[in-house]
This record gives sequence, structure tokens and C-alpha cells, in this order.
Amino acid sequence: ALVDPDKFGIALATIDGRLWSCGDAEVEFTIQSVSKAFSYCLALELLGREEVFRHVGVEPSGDAFNAIIFDPQTQRPFNPMVNAGAITVCALIHRVLKDDSLEFVLDRFSKAAGRRLRISEAVYRSETETGHRNRAIGHLLVNVGAAEQPIEPALDLYFKQCSILVTASDLARMGAGPGG
Repeated sequence: ALVDPDKFGIALATIDGRLWSCGDAEVEFTIQSVSKAFSYCLALELLGREEVFRHVGVEPSGDAFNAIIFDPQTQRPFNPMVNAGAITVCALIHRVLKDDSLEFVLDRFSKAAGRRLRISEAVYRSETETGHRNRAIGHLLVNVGAAEQPIEPALDLYFKQCSILVTASDLARMGAGPGG
């Protein structure tokens, strides 16, 4: 509600490092759910496809991004792009890296963006104060075995990764990959 609705920027980056942008492409905003794709890649890198797939699927759910529903056959979240799957991914990252999880995520996102990114403390505080549905999802993930206790560090990582500040140019570079 506090974001200026008149801001608009677009950016395109190529894999060879060229960047084109227009408008408000250098105005920061929080990455929110766009972070899910990047953290999923980090989990795959850390744990491998088989281990990640044991905890989160890759099928479309047809449900809202914040639905509290899991695959009825596997009891896994349907995919890493819904909140349940993204929280599971954060739990996996935290399982491997423990207290170094946030720094790893922030460092890797920053390298992909080509500059040091930071967290919006105001958005993070808001996410933690109002994230009751995500907390419920986290506890249900523990209940079905998709995530391990304690779930709170994974939820904290999820809230923080969604609160990372980026620009349209950052996201273009991040999407272009290592050469971008």
C-alpha cells in the first residue's frame, strides 16, 4: 500500500552482460515471490535434484500461491513457486547451512544482480508480524514430514528473502545468469 503506483520500469539483460532499461528500472522494491525461483535453484545446487524432489514437487497445483494444500499422494507441496514449496525450500537450505543460510542467499542473489543487495527491515518486520498463514503452512509442513523442526528459522529465512530489495535492472541481470 505504501509503494508509489506511478513507478514503472523495465529492463532486459543478455547472457553476455548487456543491459537495456527504461523508466524507473533503478527504483528498489522488495523481491517477494520472485525470490522463490532463485532459492529453488540454490536448494538444487546444495542438495541435488533427488533430495529436493523428495520434499517438494514440480507439478502445477491450480491453487492460490498461499493455499494450505499438499499433494494428496506424496504429502509434498506441489511446487516451489507456491508458499508451501518455497518455505520447504528455505527449510532445506537452512538444514544444510544453519545460521549461514541468510548470508548465503543474500550473497548469491547479490552476485547474480551484480551489486550488494540488502533487506528492507520495514518489510521484513511487517512480514514477520502478519505472516500467520505462512507460519501455519510451516507447521503443517513439519506435520506431513516435508520440513523438519524447528521450522521457525526456515520461516525467518523465507520472510527475509522475500524482503530483499532489488530493481528491475537487478532482476534482469539475475535472470540472465552468470554472464548477465
